[in-house]
Amino acid sequence: MAGAAFALCLLIGWLAFRSLFAYHLDHARRDALHRLDALALSLEAALARHETLPGLLALDPTLAALLDAPHDPARLAAANVYLEAAQQGAQVAVAYLIDAQGLTVAASNWRQPRSFVGHDYSFRPYFRDALEKGLGRFYGVGVTTGEPGYFLAAPIRRDQRLLGVVVLKQQLDALEQALANSADPLLLVDGNGIVFLASSRALRYRSLAPLAEPVAARLGDTRQYGEQPVAPLADRPVRLDQPGPLRLALPGEATRERLVHARPVGLQGWQIVELGNPDEARSAATAQATVLALAAAFALGLIAHLRHRARRREELRRVHASLETRIAARTADLTAQIAELEKTKAILRETRDAAVQAGKLATLGQMSAGISHELNQPLAALQTLADNARALLDRDRLPEAAENLAMISDLVARTGRIVRQLKSFARKEVPTPQPVTVDRAIEHALLIVEPRRRETGARIQTPAPAPDRRVIAEAGRVEQILVNLLRNGLDAMAGQSEPLLVIDCRTVGDLRELSVRDHGPGLSDEAHAHLFEPFFTTKPAGEGLGLGLAISRTIAESYGGTLTVRNAPGGGAEFVLALPADGDSDAPPDT
Repeated sequence: MAGAAFALCLLIGWLAFRSLFAYHLDHARRDALHRLDALALSLEAALARHETLPGLLALDPTLAALLDAPHDPARLAAANVYLEAAQQGAQVAVAYLIDAQGLTVAASNWRQPRSFVGHDYSFRPYFRDALEKGLGRFYGVGVTTGEPGYFLAAPIRRDQRLLGVVVLKQQLDALEQALANSADPLLLVDGNGIVFLASSRALRYRSLAPLAEPVAARLGDTRQYGEQPVAPLADRPVRLDQPGPLRLALPGEATRERLVHARPVGLQGWQIVELGNPDEARSAATAQATVLALAAAFALGLIAHLRHRARRREELRRVHASLETRIAARTADLTAQIAELEKTKAILRETRDAAVQAGKLATLGQMSAGISHELNQPLAALQTLADNARALLDRDRLPEAAENLAMISDLVARTGRIVRQLKSFARKEVPTPQPVTVDRAIEHALLIVEPRRRETGARIQTPAPAPDRRVIAEAGRVEQILVNLLRNGLDAMAGQSEPLLVIDCRTVGDLRELSVRDHGPGLSDEAHAHLFEPFFTTKPAGEGLGLGLAISRTIAESYGGTLTVRNAPGGGAEFVLALPADGDSDAPPDT
């Protein structure tokens, strides 16, 4: 069924193409003939403009007098001046006088180096036609100047005796310019089918078909087109009245089909020819036939669709109830899956928060010895100062007792700060990102790692204070990342004589980068590749679980930031924590 419909659509398209192509060719022919009619009228008017002028010039006695006495200087001068005046007045190329034997005796160009005077033109057809028929018409290339033109010749008689012929040469430059403005090639061909004027100079002096031997011989005798070789545009005879396309090879083009439209012009068997392009008609016919074929296909498809739709409507009614049941079951299943997914997400969030909190406690556990030492010193000093103050009070040494009490107050404040920071660091926070001051986070992290710094004897270099330098995160978790990075840096430089840890902060676009660089041995390729993997550590057994950096990167990424590491150019490792900058911060970008 589908194959039969396809074949029917192809048949409709083919028949439509044949009909439409013929219609467009006929339309193109009518348009071309209208254009050719206008050009033919213009050409005939140009040719007829000077048709009677040679006969009028022949009536002047000055020319007849010279033919009676061709060697009389006075008569020769008068004839030359008369022809020159006539040429200028009529605005023709040249006017000249030929005696009965074909020898030019006077000419309007008698002053010029290439004057016609003295040249024999008895072989020219216009000379013979003027003698035999009374008026000669001829188009050809001048044998003296090499310039083409239209020649008109009329006889000079006295008492029925033929004295000579007066000739005008008219150039058709205006007509050639009109031809050049055409979109399609335009040709003016003579009675032998030879192109002597065209819209393109490359088409001049070519024949529509191979020339017969007598025609070629006659062209050689009359030298109508000089020494120009006449090459054919087609390899077989061309009928200009043939309606269909013809295959022609124009100069510079491959052989292709052309629509040949011709219209007779003038009285010498000339024709003006337009070489149209059938591709436009073929393309239009193809497009329209394709539309008709598609319309037929659409109509057939619509009929088939309606029939199919009628069959399917009943099937849809049968499966509608079953489908609704399946949709309801699937909806319930998806609802349960969504609930499970939300539950899984909650478990993951709790697990991540527990891992972060475990990381904090692990860090505090690793630093417990140093923190105990940090607290024991003030407590021992407090006991000593309290005993001294009591002894001084017993001896009424009140000023000295007051000094001891002031020192006790300072030690209590210091101990309170350490305990508060440890409590804040160890507290389990609810994730609420907010602006965090970078300087305060660095200060609190330094306070926590201070015992380890004293153990290693390291010097920590911090960036210049900038109170408005903030990031969007949570203070406790930023401090947790910094504590991990600072402690790793201090551990990497353990045993060095003058260890230096450098903290820097800079703004890059919408991010603020905190870098911690140590001057230790740096990272090996293996350590660099696995550094952020859980449970990977370069420390000796018992000094770390390998979770600190993995947790730190997870925290950074949860705020839309990153945590990266590289080996610094001057040695050591450099960790870079990038977090979103607070949009309300007035701190200028770091350079």
